[in-house]
Amino acid sequence: MAGKDLEKGSEAEGFEHDFESGLAVLPPDKIKDPGLEPHRVRMTDKSPAKAKNAERQVAALFLASVVGSFFALWAYVAFPITEDLATVRANNLFLGLGMTLSLLGIGIGAVHWAKTLMPDFEVTEARHQTRGSEEVRAKAVEIVKLADSESGFSRRKLIRRTLYGALALFPLPALIVFGDLGPQVGNSLRQTMWKAGTRLTKDPTGVPIKASDVTLGSVFHVIPEGLSEMHEHKLEEKAKAAVLLVRLNQESLNEAEDRKGWSYDGIVAYSKICTHVGCPVALYEQHTHHLLCPCHQSTFDVTEHCRVVFGPASRPLPQLPIAVDAEGYLIAQSDFLEPVGPSFWER
Repeated sequence: MAGKDLEKGSEAEGFEHDFESGLAVLPPDKIKDPGLEPHRVRMTDKSPAKAKNAERQVAALFLASVVGSFFALWAYVAFPITEDLATVRANNLFLGLGMTLSLLGIGIGAVHWAKTLMPDFEVTEARHQTRGSEEVRAKAVEIVKLADSESGFSRRKLIRRTLYGALALFPLPALIVFGDLGPQVGNSLRQTMWKAGTRLTKDPTGVPIKASDVTLGSVFHVIPEGLSEMHEHKLEEKAKAAVLLVRLNQESLNEAEDRKGWSYDGIVAYSKICTHVGCPVALYEQHTHHLLCPCHQSTFDVTEHCRVVFGPASRPLPQLPIAVDAEGYLIAQSDFLEPVGPSFWER
């Protein structure tokens, strides 16, 4: 009886009985909007001294961004990248720290500015059409001007000037780094270490390869003779001159008339650098005679001058003309007759 009386009392107050949970619940249309929480006045609103201190903090963060930009530029010059991998780590570490400080200084400074000095009154606005009338658009301009006045952007010269400096400098490290990627790319990819008479050697040992060593279906990773002994620019030269050596049945090769002299007894050599984005093409399918790039699955047919049969690559792998010297070692007839690597460098 007591339970029934409680249920009747709940219904009388506007509650409904939920049969699944057995509880009395208030329907959604009877729930009142709690509204916004009471506004809490900040210390910077009550004390001009606190506001001035917050302004100095924001300016200090923007100045830290400026320092970070200069530090990144200094690190780029002070820690040049060489063949030693330790220099790569040092360059990346200090350049990254400088750019991080540059970006964080602007980001944290902007957030601190908004939280301590800009108006923080809660506002609720109704949604309206995207395109307003001319009166509405004029009102929007007025609001922007009001926001400028309330935020103190024009009035607080210290914040404005340090922000200008931070925004002007923080892109410089990125511009320097990206600008250094390709000033000499155009011609450098047209020339590699290969030249007439250069022996083909195993990567990484540098041992010369005889034609008799290349059995049917075998694959060799090849570098030019002398590359393994280099100390300067070794990685750059290897990135351009790396070659895959494959031997097929002579009958399987569908060679063009002007390239029949580029192979030797079914042995062909092609650039190892994918013509899509430069990944190493290192997977060979013996039954299909396909070379596969593991990055984006570009597939090249070795039997037809490595033409593209699948994937995003836009042109075949460049072929290295080869021959055999008097001692039976495989040698290059010349350098590649077309640029190696990604096609977009040509543009």
